[in-house]
Amino acid sequence: MGKQVWKAGNMLYPVPAVMVSCKRGDEKANIITIAWTGTICSDPAMVSISVRPERHSHDIIAESGEFVINLVTEELTNACDWCGVRSGKDYDKFRETGLHEYRSELMNAPAIEESPVNIYCRVTKCEPLGSHDLFLAEVVGVTVDDRYMTEEGRFALEKTGLVAYSHGEYYSLGKLLGKFGYSVRK
Repeated sequence: MGKQVWKAGNMLYPVPAVMVSCKRGDEKANIITIAWTGTICSDPAMVSISVRPERHSHDIIAESGEFVINLVTEELTNACDWCGVRSGKDYDKFRETGLHEYRSELMNAPAIEESPVNIYCRVTKCEPLGSHDLFLAEVVGVTVDDRYMTEEGRFALEKTGLVAYSHGEYYSLGKLLGKFGYSVRK
């Protein structure tokens, strides 16, 4: 068994495929597909997204200081991909994809109604890094789809059909392999 040495690159896969919605003032809302996102702190709850400065959504997020991370399901994968290859300068992405804006009292940026989880974020810092700018943001609230609530009041995220992105391809999440700490439980 051998290994090849490659030049430095990002091979940390899979990553979540999400649609980030944003809005500046009275302009139409926009959606950008993001694969470089993640949790960065639990108290306070914080996340990050990385966006190329030349993307239409970059300036919207930088100027408005807010965005919504919308988790993507198998049913939303086509819209997610479409929003990643079309610019909001040229298209009304909500209209073109048939997605609906969900308005919350949490912020001006709408969520995507069809997404099972919407994470409302307020930018705390924008860090230029090179090809991408890293937006650090505090989570100000979350909305979840009632369809996935169990009778016991638990949100059944595993039933939503979430997708992941790996090296240019979308995948549905697979079978449960264990729960946190299962390796040491007796």
